[in-house]
Amino acid sequence: QVQLVESGGGSVQAGGSLRLSCAASGYSFSNGCVGWFREAPGKRRERVANIFTGSDSPYYGDSVKGRFTISQDNADNTVYLQMYNLTPEDTATYYCAAATDCYSGSCCYLRFIAEPPDVHDWGRGTQVTVSS
Repeated sequence: QVQLVESGGGSVQAGGSLRLSCAASGYSFSNGCVGWFREAPGKRRERVANIFTGSDSPYYGDSVKGRFTISQDNADNTVYLQMYNLTPEDTATYYCAAATDCYSGSCCYLRFIAEPPDVHDWGRGTQVTVSS
C-alpha cells in the first residue's frame, strides 16, 4: 500500500520561501512519477510540478515556473518542492501525488496534466499560507 506524507507547510510573508517534503512508503521514488497539486478555496485544483525521477524530468505549471523546484532524495525516498518568492496567490493546500504505474517521463507528464489528473495515490495535504 502506497502512503504519501507531506510536511513543511506553514505561514510565510510574501517574498519568502518554503520547502515541502513528500515522504513515501510502499513506493520507490528512485524510478517513479510523483508531483504536487494545490487547491485553494474557490479555485480549481492546479498542477504545480511533477517529475519522473528515473530520468530526472521535471515539469512545472506556468504559474510557478522559475520560482519552484521539484527534486528527489533517493536515499530518504522523499520528494521536495522548494518554493521561492512566494506570493499570496500561492496560498493553498498542497498535495503530493504519485502515478505508481508510470515508467516514463511522457507517461508521467500526461498523467499529471490530465483533467482530472490520472493519479491514484495522494497524500493528505499540507497548508501553505502567504501573507502580503
